[in-house]
Formats: sequence, C-alpha cells, structure tokens
Amino acid sequence: MNDRQRAEIVKSLARELGFDLCGIAPAGPIPRGPYLRTWLESGRAGTMGYLHRHVDSRVDVRAWLPAARSVIVCGLNYHQPQPDRPPGGERRGRVAMYAWGDDYHRVMWDKLENLAQALRRRFGASIQWRACVDTSAIVERELAAAAGIGWIGKNTMALNAAIGSYFYLGELLTDLPIASDPPQPDHCGTCTRCLEACPTGAFPRPYEMDASRCISYLTIEHRGDIDGELARQMEDWVFGCDVCQQVCPFNRAPPTGLEPQLAGTADDAYPLLNDIESWNEEAYRLATHDRAQSRAKLAMWRRNAKIAAANLGPED
Repeated sequence: MNDRQRAEIVKSLARELGFDLCGIAPAGPIPRGPYLRTWLESGRAGTMGYLHRHVDSRVDVRAWLPAARSVIVCGLNYHQPQPDRPPGGERRGRVAMYAWGDDYHRVMWDKLENLAQALRRRFGASIQWRACVDTSAIVERELAAAAGIGWIGKNTMALNAAIGSYFYLGELLTDLPIASDPPQPDHCGTCTRCLEACPTGAFPRPYEMDASRCISYLTIEHRGDIDGELARQMEDWVFGCDVCQQVCPFNRAPPTGLEPQLAGTADDAYPLLNDIESWNEEAYRLATHDRAQSRAKLAMWRRNAKIAAANLGPED
C-alpha cells in the first residue's frame, strides 16, 4: 500500500466518524513560524501569556511527537440556524455559536481517539499517535491550511469554500506515512468585510489580529477590568463574538452541522443578563459544566454581563 492509498483510507474513516473535513499535512515546521514569533514579540497576544510557552511546539509539532511524519487535520461543522431572540423585554446577551452546545473539546477528542483506534486496526497496533484539540500548544489554523482543508482568511480564521468558517479543528499527529494534500489558494480576493465589521477594530491589517482588542479575547481570556472605550464597543456579547464570521460571503448559506451534541437553544445563544449577574459559584458551575463556556470564570461572566447591560441600556 502506498502513501496515497493510505491517505484515502484515512479520509474515508474520518468521514465515517462524522468529520466534515479531513486533510493531511507533513509533520514539520509550519510555513509562518517566523511570523508567529514576531507576532508574539509585538504584544498582539495581550495577556495570554500561555501563548509564549511551548513556542517550539507551535512552530513544529514534532516537539510533541518526535516520530511524527504526518498530521491528520479534521474539521467538524458546528453551524446552526440562528434562533430568534426569546420574546419579552428582559435584556439578553449574545454567545458565540461555537459555545452553544456541549464542550466541543470532548466531542472532538472522542472522534479523534476513535479515528486513531480505527487506524490502528487498519494499519497495525504499533502506530504512534497524539490527538490535539485547541488546548494543545500547536497552531491549528496553520496546520489546516497546510493540510489543504481551507485557507487562512483576512480575519485570521480558517475558511473552507464549501462550508465557510463555522468548524472546529482537531489533529492527529502520527508516525504513519501518508500522502500530504496541497494547500488551497486564498479565495478572499479584494473583500474586506470582516475587517470593516469588527466592532473593536481588532484587525490592524489583513491577515493580522490584535488579540488584545478582539471581543472573544476580552470576554473569554482577559481577566480584570476592560478599558472603557473597548467595553462600549463590545455591544451585547458576553462570551465570544461571531461578527467577522457573520459578514463573510463564504458564510452566506453554510450547511448545518449534523453533530447533535453541539446543538443549542435560543437561551444558549441569548442568555439573560440579570441571571448571569446574580450567579453564585454553584449557579455558574451548573450553567457552564461540560461546556466550552467554562473557559471564562465567574467574575468574567459577571463583568461581561454588566458591560452588555450598560451597552443595551434600560430594560423595556
């Protein structure tokens, strides 16, 4: 069996497990390793000090699995129809779509581990592998672009011409020799809608994000007070932000994801601000347990809800 045949088997198994996208990248240095180091040195990462750790593994995944020869990159569509805001005059915030359902880390981990076991059954139990989902110190979007499942758009997100950008990424590092896929061309063209729509001006130039101004960073990663000017530009977002995705032409009519664990409700998308502001530790744990929303701590949720309430003004 040659490398190309192995690649076809890998992709077939990934589809059987429910992944919407699958591509193969060579295990080695990412193309934009020098840019990543420069970006970190410029302070664009804000207070995310953890990004400065394990830089070597972010540049080259073989720091995690020295024997790795291939990176299997998988994408899982999480797009859902946007629900209407629940009726009534109570003030509600907004939550980014990726965090509506169950914790995607667990969903992706389960699928990747199932894929790894399927590969061992097909190619032998001696295969070495390591699964990575978001929290691992690698640069997933760079790997996605290298694996040909999309390109990096001007908003720095991975884009796929068929399903847009509403998809999670996960990777299997493996010593299995698999034929790599060619990168996709950049289809953004002259479009700058994502850059112009950002409420906080988080894009100093195309293909570069100043994370310290991004609403997702401010609501999820940044602890402590938020600058008053930025707070006023955060609108009613309390966890994450979808603005740069919502305006992207490739997200005009994306397909709906089929994974039931990721489905959310109108209350997930538009939580009541008064409820959040009154949460105690127990209420917070119940609301965020086994969900990506637990990434933001209780004090951050309360802070975000207070900002959103101020931006919305008095209740009807």
